[in-house]
Amino acid sequence: MSTRREEDEAEIRQRIARIVEGIRAKDLEGLRRLYAADVVSFDVEPPLQHVGVDAKLKNWVNVFTFFQEVDYEVRDLTITVGDTVAFGHCFGRLSGTLKNGTATSGMWVRGTFCFRKFDGEWLIAHDQVSVPLDMSSGRGVTDLEP
Repeated sequence: MSTRREEDEAEIRQRIARIVEGIRAKDLEGLRRLYAADVVSFDVEPPLQHVGVDAKLKNWVNVFTFFQEVDYEVRDLTITVGDTVAFGHCFGRLSGTLKNGTATSGMWVRGTFCFRKFDGEWLIAHDQVSVPLDMSSGRGVTDLEP
């Protein structure tokens, strides 16, 4: 891997770490700086897609409203970097203490991030979060672990 690719991968890993930090701190403005203005997000919450950074951040507002204290963990992050686009995938788990004081270990989801380089800065242009589907029941399977 070339030095530029290694530097880009390190920068993208730092951006993923900043997502985790932003979630833990409930820092909407910090999270905003990580997404492209026209980001398209396929999140676990309806509708099928959230278009634009404001729509993406509404999902984080929902999370921050639901949790008194929130944590996020990333496992098995893999990144592939090109000149102006990159993608990564991982497992993620949102957990914490709910507003009513109940602690929850959360659930593991599958996450995919697609980055584009804008003026030398890697921003998330697309993300997708999902859980496997049990075909027989039509329900998401939320008790799996990596």
